[in-house]
Amino acid sequence: MAKKGKKYNESVKLVDRSKAYGIEEAVALLKKVARANFDETVEVAFRLGVNPKKADEQIRGAMVLPHGTGRTQKVLVFAKGEKVKEAEAAGADYVGDQDLIDKINQGWFEFDVIVATPDMMAEVGKLGRVLGPKGLMPNPKTGTVTFDVEKAVNDIKAGQVEYRVDSASNLHVPVGKISFDDQKLIENFTALIKTIIQVKPQAAKGTYIRNVSITSTMGPGIKVDASGFTR
Repeated sequence: MAKKGKKYNESVKLVDRSKAYGIEEAVALLKKVARANFDETVEVAFRLGVNPKKADEQIRGAMVLPHGTGRTQKVLVFAKGEKVKEAEAAGADYVGDQDLIDKINQGWFEFDVIVATPDMMAEVGKLGRVLGPKGLMPNPKTGTVTFDVEKAVNDIKAGQVEYRVDSASNLHVPVGKISFDDQKLIENFTALIKTIIQVKPQAAKGTYIRNVSITSTMGPGIKVDASGFTR
């Protein structure tokens, strides 16, 4: 295991690992223990009571955070015809079809999110082997395979985040930057946890949200009391 730095070890001492903090207290503590010399990303981690190996207990989707992520995403849109103009008008960074597919096959990845119209997916699907491992493949569940290109691009630019439970029943989602004021982080966290509760699979049994923690890029995890949100 890699040795932790002095700043990290000092931060850990300020966090009571046996306590689940209220979100207001957790965010205040998060600011206190963040000691990196850059604007750290704030991330929320969930441990969920689901079995992702079962098709009816998988969780995947997207939502727009009230205050965005603090990061502007570069959006690539695969489209043709009138949808090209729609994508450009919405502010997409790159728009095209076979020309962009060829560039990606040659190792070009100057973008963060891909949106594709359904009629482009037969061709885009051929990029699965290069896009899949990077988590960049468009998917209808996250709103990135759609004819409503304008809405998709606007949502991504406004601070849309994707969420997807992994094979160990964990889910990690960024909710802003450490430079955000406390209220913005609290409101982003609240919107996220409410969304995760809303998408609880009907097949899930027992305790759904088993653990929630909030952390910054270089800081320790802080356990959050989610009971107030799950009643």
